[in-house]
Amino acid sequence: MSLPFLSTILVKCIDLNLTPMIDIRNAANSAVIYIQGIQDLLQTSLDNLRLEEAEISEDSDFWLITLGYDKPERKSTSSLGGMNLDFSRYPSREYKLFKINADSGEVAAMKIREL
Repeated sequence: MSLPFLSTILVKCIDLNLTPMIDIRNAANSAVIYIQGIQDLLQTSLDNLRLEEAEISEDSDFWLITLGYDKPERKSTSSLGGMNLDFSRYPSREYKLFKINADSGEVAAMKIREL
């Protein structure tokens, strides 16, 4: 059975030079490589770096990737009756939102993600 319309579609895709969209893993990896590459500019450590959120934009042109990491803090202590008490339970987190080109995997933007 011949499907002439299929060959027409394939020719049009080749003419348009369409490339397949990167997947979520590659988009997240692009964000991780990017933030690690500018870590010295951020002047912070990236302890406990994790993927927090990922979604494709409504027009499917960009992946929106949120990475989070522990924010270094000084421990809050107090002395009570000769005992040092540590009041810092968990480190706070800082979040960065990355806009990743869904075709090339390049980082188009990085913003502070407020909760």
